[in-house]
Amino acid sequence: MSNAEQLMDAERRLGASNYKPLDVVLTRGEGVHVWDTDGNRYLDCLSAYSAVNQGHCHPKIREAMIEQSGKLTLTSRAFRNDQLAPFYEELAALTGAHKILPMNSGAEAVETAIKAVRKWGYEVKGVAHDKAEIIVCSDNFHGRTLSVVSFSTDPDARNDFGPFTPGFRIVPFGDAEAFEAAINANTVAALIEPIQGEAGVVIPPAGYLKRVRALCTERQVTLILDEIQTGLGRTGKLLAEEHEGVEADVTLIGKALSGGFYPVSAVLSNSEVLGVLKPGQHGSTFGGNPLACAVARAALRVLVEEDMIGNAERMGAYFLEGLGQLRSNAIREVRGRGLMLAIELDPEAGGARPYCLALKEHGVLAKDTHDHTIRLAPPLVINREQVDFALEQLRKVLG
Repeated sequence: MSNAEQLMDAERRLGASNYKPLDVVLTRGEGVHVWDTDGNRYLDCLSAYSAVNQGHCHPKIREAMIEQSGKLTLTSRAFRNDQLAPFYEELAALTGAHKILPMNSGAEAVETAIKAVRKWGYEVKGVAHDKAEIIVCSDNFHGRTLSVVSFSTDPDARNDFGPFTPGFRIVPFGDAEAFEAAINANTVAALIEPIQGEAGVVIPPAGYLKRVRALCTERQVTLILDEIQTGLGRTGKLLAEEHEGVEADVTLIGKALSGGFYPVSAVLSNSEVLGVLKPGQHGSTFGGNPLACAVARAALRVLVEEDMIGNAERMGAYFLEGLGQLRSNAIREVRGRGLMLAIELDPEAGGARPYCLALKEHGVLAKDTHDHTIRLAPPLVINREQVDFALEQLRKVLG
């Protein structure tokens, strides 16, 4: 067996089968490209689910990580460190957040928000004890913890993992009337993705988020926007909420917050919501550690200084235009915003995975989602020539 075959065999024998990756073993990455163990180069059109917005192994982020790792990596929050306050200041200046709670993974940020808004509901809004409800949307994806899958509508994510956490009310995504009808005296929050990524890059109707924002303000409901995938430049804006000119009460970011070097996430909010948490009520050993903060500070700097957000807007429009010019009976619809793009295939096309496998053979790595959709999310440093290469391979594969 080749080295790649040996590695894949060991992974299959010893690893839990909770993923179904394409059979490519990657060993190196730089910018928009990755290389496998046989030396083949690929254009990465997944960006580690948008965790590598800044490109693979960005030298300035790597430099910050190496420098900090030689000084201090972890103290826990039992003590203060000299990277946390600058991280707070720079993130607040960039996003307008008044309070920040650092965590590690996106799912931890979601869980943190759920806890905080429930406590806010009891202590500030006056909801009866243990009666708080949070409105969520069908086809959502907010992680895979037990509380999160409690309100998933994906059978694969939910089946056989009960009993589930109560307190969630599910409404159709993009339906403002259904959202309004679901609000009651026990509603403490709404948890929404501005664009549903895992569902296939589903963009809500124009005006939806504005209406939801207005309803939340009118009915004293906390609006939580999960920007873990959509945030930090992916859609051509720093945050996807900017496309509709709304501002969440709680914004969740992660993934690209470290540029792919380290697990870092954050809950951004105000004093009213995060102020309900007192010492000992929530925390994380690694959350806010000096290495994470130094890496995140560098990741945010390069995002802005190198105009990656503007490039995402420009290259996203160019990529979407090119996708719209593809002529194939297999394509039902193309859609996207910034560099968060999708090709939805006709159900009779045989599913998206065979096309992703074919793209791999043509030097492009993309991922199927929800059976019939090819998701495209390259690093934000992609250029026109590289977009043209992706479009040409898609043209060949889709016929």
